[in-house]
Parts: sequence; structure tokens; C-alpha cells
Amino acid sequence: MSNAFFNVQEPNNEPYNSYAPGTIEREKLKQKLQELKSKEIEIPAIINGREVRTDRTADVVMPHNHKHKLATTFFCGEKEVKMAIESALEARKQWADMPWNERIAIFQRAADLVTGPWRYTMNASTMLGQSKTPHQSEIEAVGELADFLRFNAWYLARIMEDQPYSPDGTWNRLEYRPLEGFVFAVSPFNFTAIAGNLPTSPAMCGNVSIWKPSPEAIYSNYYFMKLLQEAGLPDGVINFLPGEGADVGDPVLESPYLAGLQFTGSVGTFNYLWEKIGKNIGKYHSYPRIVGETGGKDFIFAHKTADLDTMVVAALRAAYEYQGQKCSAASRMYIPDSIWPEFRKKFIAEIEDIRYGDVEDFSNFMGAVISRKAFDKITGYIDYAKESKDAKIIFGGNYDDSTGYFVEPTVILASDPKFKTMEEEIFGPVLTIYVYKDKDFEKTLELCNYTSPYALTGAIFAKDRYALNKMNNALQNAAGNFYINDKPTAAIVNQQPFGGSRKSGTNDKAGSVPNMYRWLSMRAIKETRVAPKKWTYPYMEPEKVGFIESIKTDED
Repeated sequence: MSNAFFNVQEPNNEPYNSYAPGTIEREKLKQKLQELKSKEIEIPAIINGREVRTDRTADVVMPHNHKHKLATTFFCGEKEVKMAIESALEARKQWADMPWNERIAIFQRAADLVTGPWRYTMNASTMLGQSKTPHQSEIEAVGELADFLRFNAWYLARIMEDQPYSPDGTWNRLEYRPLEGFVFAVSPFNFTAIAGNLPTSPAMCGNVSIWKPSPEAIYSNYYFMKLLQEAGLPDGVINFLPGEGADVGDPVLESPYLAGLQFTGSVGTFNYLWEKIGKNIGKYHSYPRIVGETGGKDFIFAHKTADLDTMVVAALRAAYEYQGQKCSAASRMYIPDSIWPEFRKKFIAEIEDIRYGDVEDFSNFMGAVISRKAFDKITGYIDYAKESKDAKIIFGGNYDDSTGYFVEPTVILASDPKFKTMEEEIFGPVLTIYVYKDKDFEKTLELCNYTSPYALTGAIFAKDRYALNKMNNALQNAAGNFYINDKPTAAIVNQQPFGGSRKSGTNDKAGSVPNMYRWLSMRAIKETRVAPKKWTYPYMEPEKVGFIESIKTDED
């Protein structure tokens, strides 16, 4: 029973450890890396709080050393999906009725575990399983993940406070209920924070989640699921189902109890899921909420007045941090010919200093791309550029998969603004640059706007404020997250809610109040203190004798 109105204090963004030489956190992280590497674990499904093993297994290896096995995971199918749905619906009976403040207390504790005793486990497991450097892992598998948990709890409290006007004699109020059924959370490989957010944000709202993690990020995701259990998450509220694509997805979408989909991944998979939901719409008990963030072909657009030193750093970080495997990574750039020679000289000089390799070597800026499949796709684009007459590689273009899936940071110069690598998402450390004539500034803005079907992130660079305003207006629909004189990556919860439109998704902005609304169903309640006891209205009363005659006399 809740006998008070509970205030949730606005959180602060989690500060990041630097892992600089000589710091205690550097030594603790290295110790945790060695500890995790030294043992091979099993990653089962977790259904109704219990570990479930199947007869289908897969190896979990390090992308930067694919001969080193971290774990064996057990893949689920229709049988396990049915068990998970039954478990979730049973758990919902108590979970949906639990006061919202009691629910968020679990996730607030989870955030403190992430940033406290589990910090190095979350960081090290992400480094080993997804080939992230200490900084890239720290800012998301610790910082952003904790921010999602803390700010979503605060957002939910703000929503609960949002109540309608009540005139004298009535009490109007809004009740925020969870959706009827379960939410299907499908998470990507590239961000542990996103993987943690997709099932937990609906759960805070009283929903139950079926979570299908990416097989390529299952190592860190499993540790987070165990962390949630330690935080006190009741059995069945979130069911953890490792598996491959349709083996899990198809039986989930056949359930009449599907109430929502929260997805981050490829356009093709999202299209498939949406289409499947559409075909099944008649069998669902309600219209499922669909929230999705897919991909991007994110741009940097430079004006002739751009600060070159600033833009060099921004382009390098945006294109090559985490091997370009961010939905927000810069993969195409438009630069005027008047500043191109100097920019090229400065940019190439900086890229030459990039080191890449094993992420346990803290001097490396980049690790390996996530898998064989990703390696083959990325190198296919590089080989295409090598053989094309419409482009040339001006830096990089080398790759090696003998130890890990390593791709050198690569710069392609395209003479055709519609060249393949200017249009298609690569998801690797490849930046394609198109040099335009200064006089074609406005024409090239239009080109940038419509070259790609995506609209996720973009950045513009200029000192001239008139030019910035023109660029901003011309590209207002080209990106859901837009940056002025900064790189188009590294959105922070509660500062830059993240998401895009067009073919980048539904733009429901992870890390925002609007996203939390998607997992709630409002009930408006009106209570009248003294209700009328007559059904007639005053206009229906009979006319008074002599009233009409008196009006006529006045008119005369």
C-alpha cells in the first residue's frame, strides 16, 4: 500500500572514468578483463527466473581474437517462446498492480549496481564481447545504461504527476496503465545500453517483456540480465531469450497477447517484423505499439567558413570510434573545394596516428568489427570502391581476419555524389567524401537531403551564422539528431533524446518522456461530487405566462 506521494529526485548524468595511466579504475578494469577471459561460461535462456538450456548451442568469441571462446549460448525456439509468454502473462498479474514507485525502485537499484559493484563487469564484458575500447564501453555500458535506468524512472514520475484540470464539483484524474499483454524487445549488438533499455523501459511502466538479445552481444547482455535479478526484478517480468531471428520472432508475433514491439536493428528486419504484425493484426487483442530505430547514413556537411581543426577531430571520432559501428556514425561528408586541400592534409595526418587492434591494449583507438558477416560486408564495399572509376581510396582500404575481424580506417573520395558508399549504410570504419564547388552550396544541400533514405543524425560546420541558418533549414528533415559544429555521435540521455525518421525509424526518442508514454495506456476518470438528479435541461422548461407578450411590447 502507498500512503504518500513520492517525489523522485531528478538524476544527474553518470560521470565517466578516464582509465588514464596510474588510476585505480584502470587497474581494476584490467583485473576484471583477465578474470572474465580466464573462464568459459554458459549463457542459457532465463524464463520465469530459471535457467533454460536447449539442444541448440553457439560459441561466443571475441571479435578481436576469434579463437578465444568466452561462452556457449543456448538458442531458443517455439517451445521456449511459449514458455516465456506464459511466464510473462502470469507475472503481469502482480507486476501491473504493483505501485509504480515500487517498480522503479528496482531499476534505480540496478543503476546503482551498474555504476557500483558491477561497473567493471559491465565494462569488461562489453569490451571482450563487442570489441569496444575502455572509453567506448565506459560511456555506454556503464554511463548511458545507468542514465537510461535513472532518467526513465524520473520520466515516469513526471508522467504520473501530469493530471488534468478539475472544475469545482468534479475530480478529473488520469490513470497510467501498462499495455494489456507483453512487449517484445529486440536489441542490437552495438550498444549494451540500448540492449538494457529496450526491455526495461516498458517494464518500469508495468509491462512484461520478452527480450531477444543480439547473438553478437549476448555476453554483456547476459551479465545485465543477472544484474537485474540481483536488483530484485521478479521472475517472469523480463524473460531473456537468446536465439536467431525468426526462430524467436515468428512465434512471438503469432501470440494474440503481443502488445508492443521495441526494436533497434536493421531496416530489413524491422520491415519484416512490422509486416508480420500487420498480417496478424486481426488476431491481436489490441493494436500493438511499434517503436523502432533502424539505421542511418549519417552526414557531415561543411561550409567554406568551417573551422578545419574542429571538423577534423569531429569527423575522425564520428567515423571511426567503435569501428564506425554506431547508428549515428558519420559515413558521408560534403566539403567545398576551397577548403578541401587543407582539410585533406590535416585529416589524413590525424588518421595516420590511429592505432587499432586488441582492445586490451589501451593505446588502441579501434578494435575489431563485430563478426565474420560484418567483416565480409564492409570489405565488400571497400573492394567495390577499389575497382570503381567513380571513386578512389585516399587512405586505408586494408583488412585482415587472421586473428580478429580488423578493418583499417578508410577514406573514399567519390566523384559521383550518388556513389554506392554515399548512399548505402556500411556500418564500418569507412567514410566517403564528396567535394563540391563553392558555388553549388545550396544545390549540394539539396543533394545531401535526398541522397539517403535515412534521417538519423547529421552535422553541419560553419562560422558564418547566415550559412548555418540556411543549412539548418535545408536539412531540417534529414536528421532526428542534428549537430552544429560538433560530431553527429554521442547523444546523452536527457540531453539529446535519440532517434530518427524516414527509414531510420519511428523517432520515438529513446531516453525521453515521449518514449515512456508509448508503454502506457491512459484511463481518464471523472468523479462528480454532487451529481444532478434531473435529466432535463433548463431550455426544456415551459414558457412563463405573459413572458412572450412582454417581449413583444418592449419591441414595439
